[in-house]
Amino acid sequence: MFFKKVTLLVLFVISSNLHAQISEKKLDHLVKETLSTFDVPGISVGILKDGEIVYAKGHGVRSLSNKKDMNDNTLVGVASNSKGFTCFALAMMVNAGKLNWDDKVRKYIPEFQMHDAWVTENFTVRDLVTHRSGLGLGSGDLMFFPEGNDFTVRDVINNVKYLAPQSKFRTDFKYNNNMFIIAGEVLKRVSGLSWEEFIETKIMKPVGMTSSKASYNRVTNRTNIIDAHTRADGKVIQIPHDWSETANAAGGIMSNVNDMLTWANFLMNDAVTKNGKRLLSETQFHELWQLQTPLKVAKNDPYNSNFRGYGLGWFLTDVKGGHKQVYHTGGLIGTVTQFTMIPDLDLGIIVLTNQMNGNAFNTITNTIKDAYLGYKNRDWLKDYGTKNANFLKYNDSIKASVFSKVALAKADKSLPNPKQIVGTYKDDWFGNIIITHNGTKYTIKSERSSTLVGELLPYNQTTYVAKWNNRSYDADVFVQFSFDETGNATGAKMKFIAPITDFSFDFHDLDLKKVN
Repeated sequence: MFFKKVTLLVLFVISSNLHAQISEKKLDHLVKETLSTFDVPGISVGILKDGEIVYAKGHGVRSLSNKKDMNDNTLVGVASNSKGFTCFALAMMVNAGKLNWDDKVRKYIPEFQMHDAWVTENFTVRDLVTHRSGLGLGSGDLMFFPEGNDFTVRDVINNVKYLAPQSKFRTDFKYNNNMFIIAGEVLKRVSGLSWEEFIETKIMKPVGMTSSKASYNRVTNRTNIIDAHTRADGKVIQIPHDWSETANAAGGIMSNVNDMLTWANFLMNDAVTKNGKRLLSETQFHELWQLQTPLKVAKNDPYNSNFRGYGLGWFLTDVKGGHKQVYHTGGLIGTVTQFTMIPDLDLGIIVLTNQMNGNAFNTITNTIKDAYLGYKNRDWLKDYGTKNANFLKYNDSIKASVFSKVALAKADKSLPNPKQIVGTYKDDWFGNIIITHNGTKYTIKSERSSTLVGELLPYNQTTYVAKWNNRSYDADVFVQFSFDETGNATGAKMKFIAPITDFSFDFHDLDLKKVN
């Protein structure tokens, strides 16, 4: 009897060690150090191993203003981790015989047009969700980013034809959110339900994601939800939630660690719910995790990867000896998240944060991954901490240099007079940007995106700096004017000042023509 008890105890300890490759104490310490190193107010972390939750905790605070603890039930905008849900929903329609991945988009949205007529006629549903449209990184994102604009899904569909391609169709990976917005509209027209209704009723409810909602505006109980935070002018501050409901199919879902672990468990259980219900056929589920658009692998890849690319709503790669990794990240203004699965190890890792520094989630995810994959003595906190400090120093030096030149330019007598540059400048897809002068200073503002308003400051004879009033955007831009032979401005282009600027502030895609 004593022998049996000892044997059972030993087996229990061995089983526990197999599940939890990194101790709770060590992980607690790592997250605490991560909060401090990257100046993140709150982080929640979850680990799923062999169908069991081995770690689910929040650390830090959900808000700098209320100082309430972050926990495993704290709701966070998972951002582009929503894309996996969009593709799962489309796969359900394929499964039901109502849609095919290679159907032409115009079959369901006849008004859909791209810049090129041939591309328009041949653009498929699969093309919508694989980032191979030919458009540039984040092209058109200003139609939903930041919040406070009046663009609708219909506007997005109508305006993508004005976005000039930056590569040939289906030849290059360029991340694009607007194609997912259009994919959400395909789902709506095929299913008869809004994207939000479909995600909540057809996926979240049967999967058992009891706290999650398909969008921020659908969250009715906000007693345990983060506030967003970002670094502005060298200091982390709390900012308002920022997400346009127009883009829910690209990144609208609100969830927490527990529900995202439930989602991971469901996916790694071959799309079968806890009560045994299959939501997707094996064939269609297999299709989601097949490589569609290849990406390059770094020469000195830290996980010895052989391939990398994008599937249907998921990034795909192999890690250490061929373990397939299915993953995604997400970012809003004020929060970033990471969702990682290694299915053949039955391992899921969730990291949700309320500050927009991806070094934090990479530090935690990689440390946990290393423990399960057998990598030893790799200090991701130190590595990412050093890179982060160096990057911020470099980034801030660029901004300091630019604004020192701005200060000197104010005394330049050769600058254009206000009559030469004030007026309305129109871009075909973004609408009007208006520049005014009150006798003392210039103001620049977007007509359709109300929060994009700021001061226009001289830099040299042809270039000014748009310094946005909302400093949390960290998206100041050069405004480079073109002039006619009389010295009057005829148009303008924009360009980021600092590398930290989020790619969704795609001012560089604007082609502004002066209309009055």
